[in-house]
Amino acid sequence: MRFFVLAAAVSVLAACGPTSQEPAAPAAVEVTADAPNIVAALADSRRPAEDVARDADRHAADTLAFAQIEPGDKVADIFPGGGYWTRLFAVAVGEEGRVYPTIRPDGIAGEYETPVIAVAAQYPNAVMARSPYDAITYPEPLDVIFTAQNYHDMALTAYELGDRAAMNRAAFAALRPGGLYIIIDHSAVAGAAVETDAETTIHRIDAATVRREVEAAGFVFDSEATFLANPEDTRTLNVFDPAIRGRTDQFVMRFRRP
Repeated sequence: MRFFVLAAAVSVLAACGPTSQEPAAPAAVEVTADAPNIVAALADSRRPAEDVARDADRHAADTLAFAQIEPGDKVADIFPGGGYWTRLFAVAVGEEGRVYPTIRPDGIAGEYETPVIAVAAQYPNAVMARSPYDAITYPEPLDVIFTAQNYHDMALTAYELGDRAAMNRAAFAALRPGGLYIIIDHSAVAGAAVETDAETTIHRIDAATVRREVEAAGFVFDSEATFLANPEDTRTLNVFDPAIRGRTDQFVMRFRRP
């Protein structure tokens, strides 16, 4: 749920006749990393110790703020993995909000299906959604669609995850006007071709490619954050290589549905 500050419209009567001032455009209230709902999300006692230990490296508070997560929001967590972000979203949106951890009908890579179902069971406002990633649908318009470190996987043909262009169009349709689409992923070398071979992939994608594809679905680029950037990463190693794992250079982009 987005909250806005509205400027009051003022009518002025002049000697030559009445004139009116149009209401000012609503200004969005910026969410900050120290917002009470974000602080509460990170402090949630249900979070496992291994999740808490990852907060600093994942810049959890900064990410929730960048995604503009507010109480009452309806959020989809695409490719939720073990439920790290699902837990945080469930507390940050509050009892009036909802989070939809979204997995395709046959699960995600097997081992992730059971953990995220267990996570959703802990939070009354978490509702499992099973849908093809390139045809995601929800029972209500969403405020935010979020996916972290997974967009590149859509291109790997062996994974059979679906079409990226169709996924972006489905995300556009699922959001309310003004809704946000947040994509975080491991940066590839600028201009690198999109990888399609699951056997040889280094699990990266060029940020410019992602931006071009998402804008093609009708989204407007809104902002990019640098808190996950690492200029020491050459972007040439597999993200699971011990030399860089957990410290990859990542882009964080926010798109808005007009």
